[in-house]
Amino acid sequence: MKISYQWLGMVATASLAMTAGMAHAQKGETVKVAWIDPLSGLMAPVGQNQVKSFQFIAEQFNKGNAAGVKFEIIPIDNKLSPAESLNALKSAIDQGVRYVTQGNGSSAALALIDAINKHNERNPGKEVIYLNHSAVDPDLTNSKCSYWHFRLDADTSMKMEALTTFMKDQKDIQKVYLINQNYSHGQQVAKYFKDALTRKRPDVQVVGEDLHPLAQVRDFAPYIAKIKASGADTVVTGNWGSDLTLLVKAANDAGLNVKFYTYYAGVTGTPTALGAAAAGRVFQVAYATSNMGGATAKLMADFKAKFNDDWYTGSSYHLFALLSDAMAKAKSTDPVKVAVAMEGLKFKSFNGDVEMRKTDHQLQQPLFISVWQKTDAKNNYSVENTGYTFAEVKAYDSYISSTPTSCQMKRP
Repeated sequence: MKISYQWLGMVATASLAMTAGMAHAQKGETVKVAWIDPLSGLMAPVGQNQVKSFQFIAEQFNKGNAAGVKFEIIPIDNKLSPAESLNALKSAIDQGVRYVTQGNGSSAALALIDAINKHNERNPGKEVIYLNHSAVDPDLTNSKCSYWHFRLDADTSMKMEALTTFMKDQKDIQKVYLINQNYSHGQQVAKYFKDALTRKRPDVQVVGEDLHPLAQVRDFAPYIAKIKASGADTVVTGNWGSDLTLLVKAANDAGLNVKFYTYYAGVTGTPTALGAAAAGRVFQVAYATSNMGGATAKLMADFKAKFNDDWYTGSSYHLFALLSDAMAKAKSTDPVKVAVAMEGLKFKSFNGDVEMRKTDHQLQQPLFISVWQKTDAKNNYSVENTGYTFAEVKAYDSYISSTPTSCQMKRP
């Protein structure tokens, strides 16, 4: 499932073909996108990487896209706080921004959905669209679904469906310990894992479970001691940022020789903490691997050359591909018209053919299982310059991880 589109073809070919001969009423317009995520606190390194990612991908699309628009990123620090996210949203709207993206923390995402719903209802003609790049609580496209919210990442249940499809065939997994952040995403990781386990591997035992405060724990040694004492051979975690980096560091320090099945081992800081000790023992489920090949490899190499950092938030690419195709289709940058165009839209992204499902605005896309290993001739991208990489061990087409939705969307 290696992707090898030519770079400009990735950006625009499909949508250019679709809109050939049409006049572009929006050509030359600048589309402002407010990025609302943490730039301070323990999760600041993640936010700083993502700001660079969104700005870098915007630059690539500004070289040529089907809509002929220019994208501008406006970063606003929300301090990982729902309340600060609402302040950031107000600031963005006051600056005339009509498109907002956020992804670090589903609690902030829920606050934004509610606020944008109310704003759009009260301010016809000034509607705002929320493009969710990484907040993965399934409720956001189920019980809390909104016409104005579009999710670009795979949700917790989708990733768990792919992860447990892979895990069910790993006969060395017998005893699992669950450790997760104590907010909606972490709680959902535990819930969906146990549900999947019942269906796929009822012989496997959950020998322990912990929920800990989000972005507050600085020493995970006590948690690692509990995992060791439980006799677990496997840890499943949805932790991200400092909460995974420090967990992995504590595990290495304690000589905990178990396998980790993760969502976010590739996020800033964690790969360096993994080091050689974790080779062959840490797996990740994601919409990409470190070694996608073709134009994606060039994109990652260019990003590293510019920033000495890794591009891992692939949903930044989804965002601009979706927006530019939809704006070309709508022949407008008006969020009301663009929302209609995005519903059900199929487009080519960096990881293959994807579709924005109309019923709940959840992007359907391929998912990959990768393992942490030393770089080799086939998998030669060095993550965080460690000499190690996430190498693909299994690719799943969209239908494998697609999960049903209970969304009863209220359309304007």
